[in-house]
Amino acid sequence: MDDPVLVEILRGGRVESRHSGAVAVCDSDGREVFALGDAGAPVFPRSAIKALQALPLIESGAADRFALTPAEIALACASHSGEPIHAETALGMLQKCGRGVEALECGVHWPAGVEAARAMAAQGAEPSALHNNCSGKHAGFICVSCAAGIEPSGYVAPDHGVQRLVKNAIEEMTGVKLGEEFRAVDGCSIPTYAVPLRALALGFGRFGSGRGLPADRAAAAARIRRAVAAHPFFVAGSGRFDTLIMEALGPRAFVKTGAEGVYCASFPELGLGAAIKCRDGAGRAAETAMAAIIARFLPLTDAERAALAPRLAPPLHNWNGVKVGEIRASSALAG
Repeated sequence: MDDPVLVEILRGGRVESRHSGAVAVCDSDGREVFALGDAGAPVFPRSAIKALQALPLIESGAADRFALTPAEIALACASHSGEPIHAETALGMLQKCGRGVEALECGVHWPAGVEAARAMAAQGAEPSALHNNCSGKHAGFICVSCAAGIEPSGYVAPDHGVQRLVKNAIEEMTGVKLGEEFRAVDGCSIPTYAVPLRALALGFGRFGSGRGLPADRAAAAARIRRAVAAHPFFVAGSGRFDTLIMEALGPRAFVKTGAEGVYCASFPELGLGAAIKCRDGAGRAAETAMAAIIARFLPLTDAERAALAPRLAPPLHNWNGVKVGEIRASSALAG
């Protein structure tokens, strides 16, 4: 199946380039209410499913045992920008379970946030694993391991107890059995599994509504959603799409980016989940596509629509600050 164009890049009034891909929107029963392209092809969701990966943090009792705050639970779902509060919060999570930065196995990179990276460089500081965008998720994994009395060392391996819990949660939420043939290694070294978009949409439909889930899992999902809605800055950071959208929409929408043009979302009041894949991996296209899905399905107040508008057609500027074009959703996506 050929994927349609989801997003167009305009320079002046002409289309300069196009991003094709697939979309699936499903309810918690798996009924597909909207689809474009090959929604059945498995894709690596990468960081877009961090909220599903955080379910064992709640279900295992680790969050309660270590008295994790809502902000810390939100950080466990984050692809954060490495700003000071992000790194400090990840360290605080580790300290609550008696560990330090050396326990993190996500690797080291400079903060994804440009200003945060510049500030560190200006001070002559070096990044640590706390600045890795996945440090909150990994701190959560370590909490789960410590609460269960399992040695955290090697927690990124697929046969570690923590990763088995995570895999089971993903399988149960999406309804897909994840064999080794679907497994690869993510950027932060944990396993990542290829899952069809419509199964991801189903999983996020369940995550948002709780329908079709055991009571304890529905409660865990609701707790994660509340934490993220209350602290959207911890999920991304300054000027980031996920933070801005969830600041504007609050508990009405959960959105989460993943690498290589993937986006997932839950719309709890509608009982719907959405999953997007831009085939060329373009994050700018995936953001605009998600904005279009929000505008298409979620009834918005005037204030919410005004907050979303800049994301529906983000302007493109040259180095002199002159607007030279914009990014816009295609008619197939926007309707």
